[in-house]
Amino acid sequence: MVFQTSTKIDPFTLEIVKDSLVATGDEMFYALARTSMSPIIYEVLDYASGLTDAKGQLLTQGNGVTGFIGMLSFMVKQTLEKFGKQGELKPGDILIINDPYGGGGSHLSDVGLVMPIFYDEEIIAFSTNKAHWTEVGGKDPGSFTNDATEIFQEGLQFPCVKLFDEGKINQALVEIIQSNVRFPELSLGDMWAQVAALRTGEKRIKELCDKHGKDVVLTSIESLLDHGEQLTRKELAKLPKGVFTSEGYIDNDGLGNGPFLVKVKITITDDKFICDFRGSHPQVPGTVNCSYTGLASAVRTIFLAVTNPSQDVNDGVFRPLEIISDQGSVLSAKRPAPVSNYFESMLAAIDLVWKALAPVLPDRLNAGHLASVCSVTLAGNHHDTNEPFLIVEPSVGGWGAGQGEDGARGQFCVSDGETYNVPVEVAETRYGVMIDEYSLHCDGAGAGEYIGGAGVIRSYRALTDHQQLTVTYGHHDFAPWGFAGGKDGSPNNIYFEKADGHKDGPYGICTRHVLNKNDVVKLVTATGGGYGNPYHRPAEKVARDVKNGYFSIDQAKKEFGVIINPDTFKVEGELPVRIK
Repeated sequence: MVFQTSTKIDPFTLEIVKDSLVATGDEMFYALARTSMSPIIYEVLDYASGLTDAKGQLLTQGNGVTGFIGMLSFMVKQTLEKFGKQGELKPGDILIINDPYGGGGSHLSDVGLVMPIFYDEEIIAFSTNKAHWTEVGGKDPGSFTNDATEIFQEGLQFPCVKLFDEGKINQALVEIIQSNVRFPELSLGDMWAQVAALRTGEKRIKELCDKHGKDVVLTSIESLLDHGEQLTRKELAKLPKGVFTSEGYIDNDGLGNGPFLVKVKITITDDKFICDFRGSHPQVPGTVNCSYTGLASAVRTIFLAVTNPSQDVNDGVFRPLEIISDQGSVLSAKRPAPVSNYFESMLAAIDLVWKALAPVLPDRLNAGHLASVCSVTLAGNHHDTNEPFLIVEPSVGGWGAGQGEDGARGQFCVSDGETYNVPVEVAETRYGVMIDEYSLHCDGAGAGEYIGGAGVIRSYRALTDHQQLTVTYGHHDFAPWGFAGGKDGSPNNIYFEKADGHKDGPYGICTRHVLNKNDVVKLVTATGGGYGNPYHRPAEKVARDVKNGYFSIDQAKKEFGVIINPDTFKVEGELPVRIK
């Protein structure tokens, strides 16, 4: 067992060490990106890295994917549960874990590594990261699937085992990985990038201890956590107190079942922020189940949004937060439920809290957004090299409008955070496709005094035969919600345009759909919800919207009561309904 001692230090040294811990998390983050092999890591930034204390409490996190907030600490805590006896963890050990029902928390594709950091023969911290591997095996390319019925079909499971034992690689495990994934050079290349990032963290923590002393570093760690709690409690005091509820639906589980009711009751007191999801639908046969760890990260994301979104993240920040759910629900599933598309239920949980609190926190929360990762997996052979390729990426869409602002256009959902799409040039070079169109999706939805942001249209043209496409678009049946009088947005849709001219769609889910040469899949993402009465939008703004292509002339008249000249895009008149 590891014990920390508290040492009195001057406030200047305290701040220096605290900032050094945060900087170390950032350095680990960039080290992983620079050494990774897969576009989903170095382009999309689908990973996270950071440090925890010796008890597994998160200290700092460099984050690409917002949905990973909190998952690093769960990985370390599972490591301590399994290897917590004196002497079981040694310098140079690295654990590998992707167990969704425990520390892993998401799906098998998100592989985590954990490394204890020793100083003076004592564990003083853990270096850890979590990254989306292009492949972890399973029945479908990319290890994403819509029609799995149990976790065993979704890929390799790493139940918190040693990848390195006292610095020596577990070669047998590496060879098992190599033999069970379709793109071993990518998966193993990313694994080594993660190892490099862990060692960067270890090096910096040891340097801090050398410079300032172990006791100073440990005291700074305690101070960092306490400071995070203090900042959050200060913001919690400003929130409206009471009980707030909302309900929503998860569209489909990939097997044709659904929709599934989910609900939340939020209780905000002077010292607690409690989210109770009991009564939500039981876990389902298909792949949209989310584990409790995933639910916790979802709630942490929206909790930050309503308290202090700009502060550095550590476990002290979340001390006032309490999360309750039924075990075995779609939001807190148990083994062996499939979880490939866990993020759709995770987003449903975020959206519930968001929708419940938006009316009382309009300065912090906008109307509903696309609320789906809109994941795309496309596998086939490259048209020039005949080598296999695999696209694994999320899709951007529209965000909701809010108090005093229109919705953002073409942004990833809240759980993806500050990630990026694969650039057109990279996609057309690396993959066997041509991107026919990448444009804003302006369909006239999301009308309001402030309008919802447009989604996008991204069209892939297959350049070889027998490509296999799997797409999961949540919020296909339920459009993003408007509020304060704003109109709802539009849903996420998939369309097909075959080489022979046949057109099909819209769909929300497709599984291993075959694309042959010159077939096109047209991916159309949602427009966000509107905010406020559309008739209160200034006529000049409506005219500008029409000129920019966000609304048609007919929509300007129907939704906003504004008559626009089709030749000059000037306001010609206003209907009587606009009179306030």
